[in-house]
Amino acid sequence: MNSSLPASQPPLRLLIAAPRGFCAGVDRAIEIVERAISRYGAPVYVRHEIVHNRFVVDGLKAKGAVFVEELDEVPDGAPVIFSAHGVPKAIPAEASRRGLDWLDATCPLVSKVHRQAERQIDAGRHIIFIGHAGHPEVIGTFGQVPDGAMTLVETLDDVARLPFSAQDALGFLTQTTLSVDDTAEIVAALRERYPQIVGPKAEDICYATSNRQTAVKAIATDCDMVFVIGAPNSSNSRRLVEVAERCGTPARLVQRATEIDPAWLEGVDTLGLTAGASAPEALVREVIELVGQWRTVREESVVTAEEHMVFKLPRQLTESA
Repeated sequence: MNSSLPASQPPLRLLIAAPRGFCAGVDRAIEIVERAISRYGAPVYVRHEIVHNRFVVDGLKAKGAVFVEELDEVPDGAPVIFSAHGVPKAIPAEASRRGLDWLDATCPLVSKVHRQAERQIDAGRHIIFIGHAGHPEVIGTFGQVPDGAMTLVETLDDVARLPFSAQDALGFLTQTTLSVDDTAEIVAALRERYPQIVGPKAEDICYATSNRQTAVKAIATDCDMVFVIGAPNSSNSRRLVEVAERCGTPARLVQRATEIDPAWLEGVDTLGLTAGASAPEALVREVIELVGQWRTVREESVVTAEEHMVFKLPRQLTESA
């Protein structure tokens, strides 16, 4: 990889999308881990990545968090935290059976979907769940209801293949980190095929996912390239890349500034920059500083919404010890 571009490169206009980066659910999850370490002392165990960002995970490891895949890796008597993506009901049940001190860092907006799933089942409906197979949030939501009570759809083709009739009692829910546009198309197809289907009063896609996609749309058409800071396993970050590309603008997902090849900026006069909901602002500044070593950068912030959402912490961390 070249370390620099020719000195003749013109100044770079940098459009920085806002909102970007951490959302209230991610802020809450990270604070839960940090407060748990302070309250209980290290090590504190975390089942799965607390959020999908290696920089964040490594920072928490340095403070005393130990990340594991399953509960059987957690020693008896140790505190354990469940990730922001949510877990099947069987996980906290098993933790309680073992007598573990456990904390749930599930994003409250994901927990809201879990409650909706329970209500749909109580009403006797089969749930069509719009999401991505294998994503932790999908696994966690499926784990809220009996086996066979929920069917996953990812695409319009999946909707066309559903075996249900117009007489079946059906409901739908969605993963919180999907493409707003894609999901609207799938919901419309479901409603057309199954007029009786019952959905949530408000969309399940979280405010932060929606806001970040809107912000990318606001800058993408003015850009020659868009960088999205986020992890490959971050659903909301990958959706931001797709949003930019649908606007006709090439986009790249990068985890750290060190992944950027300066050759990517050849012929780029205007660069867009955003970050997924689990990427900290420090990584945004890291990218800006590196690009500034190659080009004279003129930063412009493009603000499409203001976010003031704050979620409460678990009671165990706010009560006096």
